[in-house]
Amino acid sequence: MTTVPTAPETAKPTRRLFGAELLIVLGLSLGASGISALISFTGSLTEPLKLGQQVATLNGSRAPGRPWLDLVWQLYYIGRGLMPVVLVGYLLVREGVALRVLGFDLGQKLRDLGRGAAVAAAIGGSGLALYLASQAAGYNLTVAPSGLPDVWWRVPVLLLSAWQNAILEEVVVLGYLLRRVGQVGWSWPAAVAASSVLRGSYHLYQGVGGLVGNMVMGVVFCLLYRRWGRVMPLVVAHALIDTVAFVGYALLAGHVSWLPTP
Repeated sequence: MTTVPTAPETAKPTRRLFGAELLIVLGLSLGASGISALISFTGSLTEPLKLGQQVATLNGSRAPGRPWLDLVWQLYYIGRGLMPVVLVGYLLVREGVALRVLGFDLGQKLRDLGRGAAVAAAIGGSGLALYLASQAAGYNLTVAPSGLPDVWWRVPVLLLSAWQNAILEEVVVLGYLLRRVGQVGWSWPAAVAASSVLRGSYHLYQGVGGLVGNMVMGVVFCLLYRRWGRVMPLVVAHALIDTVAFVGYALLAGHVSWLPTP
């Protein structure tokens, strides 16, 4: 009679395993985006054109002149962009908890919505002012938040893109990263610095204004997350900020003089 071999016990999480896990998650998501943004910014600095004359297009068309294929590509990239969040959720379940431990749930919908709207109102205006000032001074590229064609699905896709960005960044860079570096043994100031520098790094392709503005936003979000213990209000805030930027640009570009356009 043969016996079925038993699977080896899963190794208990240690600081080293948590640290390796964090590096893998970031290497598959926003850490890689930070490296890509650094390479992109280096390329921009070596261009003959000044930074203010160069353009960083967000949400660009992926199949120009073929709107239905373009729509499929847009939805594909939005879905793929959420996979690191799914991975984080899986890793937390393996740990014995869930995304709820980060405050990513619908348990406090009205409170999260109110807090998120207040944060968006406070940060959105100052962020726009910083961008306009840095772009005018030549330290930032001209950011075009929407390069999508004027078709029926443009606004819905921009809304989905805004929420995808918000969920990905706040779950990974805020909730998950702060939890893991805390478990590894980092101090709170070091954790805030890591989260904020990472947030700024993958916006560097926009220029110095994108780097500095998002680092400051990262510090504020870390402090609010520590106070509230929930990422959901900050997901809402981020989504609202991006929604205004994406949809507002699509509707206003070329119609107002104060908004830089390519």
